[in-house]
Amino acid sequence: MTSDAQLSSLDLGFARFMEELSGSVSRELHRAAALVSRATRHGHICLDLKETAGLSFPEEGADYPVRWAAVLLESGVVGRPGEYKPLILDDANRLYLYRYWDYERSLAESFLSMASMGAKDLSSEMGLRLNAAFPDKDSEPADLQKAAAYIALTRRLCVISGGPGTGKTWTVAAILALELFQQDTLRIKLAAPTGKAAARLQESISAVLQRDIECFGRLPAHVLGRVPKEATTIHRLLGSVEGSPYFIYNIKNKLPIDLLVIDEASMVDIALMSKLVQALPSHAGLILLGDRNQLASVEAGAVLGDICHGIELTGLSLNFIASYERIAGRRFEDPGMIPSSYTYSSGGADHKDQAGRLRDSMLELRRNYRFGARSAIGIVSRSVKEGMADEIIDLPAKGGDGSVQWSRLPGKGNLKNALKPVVLRAWAAYLACNDPYEMLVRFDELRILCAVRGGPYGVERVNALVGEILREAGLTGRGGIWYKGRPVMITENDYSLRLFNGDVGIAFNSQTVDSGLKVFFRSQGQATRSFLPYRLPFHETVFATTVHKSQGSEFENVLLIIPDRDAPILTRELLYTGITRARKRVDIWGERSIIRTAVSRRIERNSGLRDALWKGAQ
Repeated sequence: MTSDAQLSSLDLGFARFMEELSGSVSRELHRAAALVSRATRHGHICLDLKETAGLSFPEEGADYPVRWAAVLLESGVVGRPGEYKPLILDDANRLYLYRYWDYERSLAESFLSMASMGAKDLSSEMGLRLNAAFPDKDSEPADLQKAAAYIALTRRLCVISGGPGTGKTWTVAAILALELFQQDTLRIKLAAPTGKAAARLQESISAVLQRDIECFGRLPAHVLGRVPKEATTIHRLLGSVEGSPYFIYNIKNKLPIDLLVIDEASMVDIALMSKLVQALPSHAGLILLGDRNQLASVEAGAVLGDICHGIELTGLSLNFIASYERIAGRRFEDPGMIPSSYTYSSGGADHKDQAGRLRDSMLELRRNYRFGARSAIGIVSRSVKEGMADEIIDLPAKGGDGSVQWSRLPGKGNLKNALKPVVLRAWAAYLACNDPYEMLVRFDELRILCAVRGGPYGVERVNALVGEILREAGLTGRGGIWYKGRPVMITENDYSLRLFNGDVGIAFNSQTVDSGLKVFFRSQGQATRSFLPYRLPFHETVFATTVHKSQGSEFENVLLIIPDRDAPILTRELLYTGITRARKRVDIWGERSIIRTAVSRRIERNSGLRDALWKGAQ
């Protein structure tokens, strides 16, 4: 049973407010209002009365959810979908705060509507360009990157899921070039949920264009030159209104764009995604990139996971396959995809047809170009994704390339000694750098990722221990909070300084510039921007960071520390996200039993979005 100790003062205050609005004292209303407030704080979009009734009222019978719902509907503050009441109870006994019900309803309607718009036909010339950008290979009968590009070029909505190294950025760069070849005046924007993710998208697109410019079907230089290389945060794109949850661009004032690309879509919560989609013009295309197996957003919802649920339900329709094969000039075969014999009607009016068209708007890229067949990172990340914990522990002894190593968790009193060789081996070189850009690059050779902030194995203690190790080795200054080499992460957006939550900078004292210490952040190319420490928005030391904060980043090597006690935050998605932050090597410190429990636990967020999108789908 959820005790009152687990309810915050905000939850209890909201419950009392609902009773006041109702004009009556009701244990059912009080309990439901407090619990739906708590559920939203914990990332759920709604409260499932069926799951909660037995815990909240164990003395009642099995039919109590129905009677509880009846009491709530009589209170005057709980309404059915379509009514304007503080709380909304749907037919499945899911209870929402009104605004979250409205976000969910609006988003489901928008996605189904976008997917239901008729697919555009590609000209024969565009078909040739598409095939040239994604040439067929006899050893790969189906090129999912080409199919994903085909979706983006022919449909208003395109969702591309895939893990690190599956070619999402390369694919979207080619899509943008092909889109601009069709219409060189197309207004395109790139965005991501955090400043760090936006900067990474920007860097990745620029790198692809410089490295693979000849691969995009030999498109004209002026077309490739128009591919956007600058990305922004979603909040900045929409135009935040200071001190409010509203944006300049909204349902009444649409964004002046024709195509929007959102990277790291798994990090976008339902409120922000709903507001973003509402701000799109009726003709504009939307491409969502992300990894549906990663951690969900910090705020309420697991939007990308709910959208991509259709990938598990059914394969692409016969309609899609036939149209794709005409353009590709070869049979579509993919052994990893569930076969489908589904064909939707020409009208596409019912929900089954809408779901079929939505399924045709998404693909999951599975071939990994970074991690080969022997890559332990690739093997272990796939195993975690599929719920097989023992690969983490047993794989090093079985083989692989050694890129994943598991060790028992050091004792609390021995953690500093265990960290010392790792820290000195990785970071002595970056602290010796005499150039701020080189220092920023070398710092990313290792990141320590923790599952939690507090406790003996949390971010706060690990950061303190690393600081002690470096000071005792004479690698950093011994006095004051600021010293050459101190890494900091911005934790609050500052639009005037263009510093955003997740941005990482390093303190550096360059005598060739001036005698004062400044904090340097990466800019475009190999440029840096610097600020005096007192000008920075809220920030924290970042030798170690949480796995949640690491999303949207990649590092050469990762040390992933799993605490010695189980906690709800330890999930399959957390381990998968932590492991896949590494390009070369992952060291995992944790107890076998805790790792097994974490891999067996999935993030479950109560939501009606999945049902709204996929109910009736095959």
